[in-house]
Parts: sequence; C-alpha cells; structure tokens
Amino acid sequence: MSNQVLALKYRPKRFEDLIGQDTISRTLSLALDTDRLSHAYLFSGLRGSGKTSTARIMAKALVCINAPTSKPCEVCDACKSANEARHLDIIEMDAASNRGIDDIKDLIEHTKYKPTSAMFKVFIIDEVHMLTPQAFNALLKTLEEPPAFVKFILATTDPLKLPATILSRTQHFRFKKIAPKNVLHHLTHILNLENVNFENEALEILIRSGEGSLRDTLTLLDQAIIYSKGSVSTTAVTDMMGMIDPEFMKELFTTILTNQDITKILHELDAYETGEVIDEMIIYLKQRMLAKDVMFDVYLFDRFFRILGEAKQLLELNSDGGFVLILTLSKMSEAKNLKTIDEIIAEVEAIPTITPSKVPMPIVINDDILEEVQVIPDMIVENEIQETVIKNIPVQNDAVEEVVVVVQENLYDVVTAKIYDRSHDLGECFKECFTFNSYENGILTINSSASGDCKILLFKHFSYIRGFIEDTYGMDTQIEFNKIVKDLPR
Repeated sequence: MSNQVLALKYRPKRFEDLIGQDTISRTLSLALDTDRLSHAYLFSGLRGSGKTSTARIMAKALVCINAPTSKPCEVCDACKSANEARHLDIIEMDAASNRGIDDIKDLIEHTKYKPTSAMFKVFIIDEVHMLTPQAFNALLKTLEEPPAFVKFILATTDPLKLPATILSRTQHFRFKKIAPKNVLHHLTHILNLENVNFENEALEILIRSGEGSLRDTLTLLDQAIIYSKGSVSTTAVTDMMGMIDPEFMKELFTTILTNQDITKILHELDAYETGEVIDEMIIYLKQRMLAKDVMFDVYLFDRFFRILGEAKQLLELNSDGGFVLILTLSKMSEAKNLKTIDEIIAEVEAIPTITPSKVPMPIVINDDILEEVQVIPDMIVENEIQETVIKNIPVQNDAVEEVVVVVQENLYDVVTAKIYDRSHDLGECFKECFTFNSYENGILTINSSASGDCKILLFKHFSYIRGFIEDTYGMDTQIEFNKIVKDLPR
C-alpha cells in the first residue's frame, strides 16, 4: 500500500475518471473534439467536487501533442509534464495568496508571450473569488479578448462573490454535490485496490460526514484506515469521529417505542454533544423512513421530526443541552401514544348515539291533584319532558287533560324564555304576536297576530324560533299557525 494520501493517489487524470460530474465531462469533451473552445471557463461548486482536477485535465487536453482532444495520450512529454505539474505552458495561480493587482499584472504580462511548446497557454486561477476589486478590473480586458493561444480556467467555491462583468466573460460550469452512491462506489473501488477490509455501514458514515466532498471523504478514509489498523469497521469509524454507533441508536429508539425507562440511555448519551445526538437521530429516522421500517408509521415520523426540530431551536437559544435531551426523549416517548385525528373520529363515530327517551316522564298526581297543578312547572326539567303520563290514582279525564295543558303551556313559556335570551326585541315580538293554542300528536298550534315590523323580525329569525321549539317539545315537532286578525281601532 502506497504512502501517498488517497486524495492525491487517486486524483482523476481523465474526463472519464471524474466522479458525479458526467454532464460537465461530456460537454467539455465535445467542445475539445469539435474544436469549439471558449477563451475562458469558470468552474464553481462545493469543495472537493472536482473543479481543480477538471481544470488540470482540461489544461492537459489543450497542451497534448494531439490537442485539442478529449483523450490526452498520456505518453507524450506534454502529458507527462502536465501530470507532474511542471509544464511551462500551464500556469496555475492560487488567488487566495496572490490576490492583488500586481499579481494579476504579472499574469497579464505572461499572456503576451506565445506557448513554449504547446498549441495553447493555459492559465488556471484557483479560488478566483479571493481577488481584490482592483485585480478583477485589471483582468477584465484580457479576460474578454485574450490572444488566440491563451485559455483561462477560473475555479471558485463562491461564484456569488464574482463581479457580473467577470461572469459575463466566461462559460460557467456548476459542479454539483456528488451523490452518496457514486462516492460509495468510488471508495469501494479504492479499498479493493488497496486490499483493505471494510464494512459498508462504516463507509456510509464517512460519506455522510464528507457532505458531498469526495476529497474530504477520502481524507476521512485515510484517517479511518490508520485508526482501524487496516480494517475499516463501523465501531472504529464511530469511535474515531466521536459519533453514535448505529446499533446504539437502534437501541435508543427501541427503548422509546417499547415504553422502557430512558435513564440508562441518557447516562450513555452524556458523552456526546446534544446537537450531535439530535443530528444523528434525525439521520437515523431518515434512513428508517426510506427503508420503510414497520416499527414506525408516517404520523410517528412526523411527530418525531417536529420534536427534534424544536430541540434544535432550543439549542440555538443556548438552552441547557442535558435538559433539552431529557425533554426531547420524554416528548418522543409520549408522542407515540397520541392518536391521529382519523383515529379519534373513528372512536367518536363508534360511540352509540343516545337519543331522547320516547318514554314519557311520569308525573305522579295525588288526591289533591288540582291543588298541586300550580307546582308542576317547577318540576319541569328542560329538554326532557316530551309528554305527560298521569298514573297512580284514577282521576277524571278532564282533570288529566287540564294538567297536560298546563304542562304544555309551561313548555311554551320555556320557549319564550329562550327567545328572550337570544334577543329581547325578538322575545317581545314573539310574546306579543304568538300565543299558545294547543299541542296534540306532535303538532304545536300557535295563534299568530304578527304584522308590521314584528312580522318582519319574526320571519327573519324564524330558524332560531323553530330550533328552540324543537329543543323543548322534541325534534319531530311540527308547527302550525292559526291566523288571528286583531280588530283595528276605530
């Protein structure tokens, strides 16, 4: 196994070696093969996404003996010297350390001289956004109309810092974040070549920590190989990076989902930063969601993600990390017991509907029935009396009917009182224009003498009146009006 670091040892040397940038590789290859070259290119994107490597491959393709070509021969002196970073016609400048106007003036001076041996002279300016405004202004004219043999390749991680005048003079290629599956495939290939044993889960942790940067991931892989003594395991990687082992994370969520005591888990989490624990929990849930783990459902994922999001907000407010972690795990333990809206509705619908009893409420009449009639209204319970049953002592039918009428009239008084509660003016009109006539077989007959403004008011709010009548006499009550014409004053 070579002592050279992996990021340099396996640096791409051909367009087809670039990882995750197929569109850019294809476009540049076609431009070289068809000789439709721009005088200036701008490569922007995440660190470690292949910008500088692509710039060097492009430069080699322009100085190769077969130039311009998308497939440099790799055997000519030009290709060999380009691979060793010593070709005289490839000038590479780091704008982070050479950012002033004097540095750019020196570079512009070099553009006046023809290539020493190649067809083109290539200028690679890395981290170009670091140039000063004066340096950008000095570069503008040359960048717009350089000599025919000059090609500029600018690379930056922050294109938004570049002046619009620079952007308009270049062909802009945006390097995207490298997909985890592409990085995994590349790491697997490298480890097989290096004869290093590994676990896929360990590589996935490294890739996640690399955040789309292949160079950063390879740097971490170098470190993991050293730490694990030549066998990259999940335990070694998590220990090396101070991360939570996936098996422990599984145990954590099992504890939450099975209502076990979380005290032991909390003690073990004391060794980690709370923010890191929250992030690891989010990542674990995301993986479980993609894997369609049967231990979770969509509602549970939603609740857990909300709780973890709230925890991150608390940490941003500099809340105590230990307390935030205890609160978070406790809320997650309770969240799994919550019922969804659909479940609550289903339970409510399953409850038997209780309808008002059709059995009349008995009123016991003693020997002094006619003397006790006047106390019957005090015995009325609102919304429960539908009819009156007279029993216990036989009495004359006329006496029974008299009691029934009194009760029904008192129910009518209940309706009137409800209308007054709704609106005093409406109650006045109702009392003045509507009077009780009779109640037989579920039909309430009302004498009506409504006219004028009262008639309009009663008509407008009749839906309320009907509702109060149905609440008092029963939902099936029908209303009939007996029109009475009042004598007009002479």
